Amino acid sequence: MNNYTCTHCGTVGLAEGFIEDAGEHSRGYARWIEGAMERGFFGGAKRTGRPRRQIVAFRCPKCGHLELFAAEEV
Repeated sequence: MNNYTCTHCGTVGLAEGFIEDAGEHSRGYARWIEGAMERGFFGGAKRTGRPRRQIVAFRCPKCGHLELFAAEEV
């Protein structure tokens, strides 16, 4: 158990997890990409050359609120 506090209800001790990305060609986890989203020629997000970080999530066991953090670079 950790000492993280829910910013919604104040409960101490959040459950660690992650946000799954199950889309086509996914790595299995969601990523945060720096900068405003820009669309490429085919409509997808431009992300070449931008820093990327894995998203880690903590869930409050009382109210279910999620706290998301951009962790280490991937």
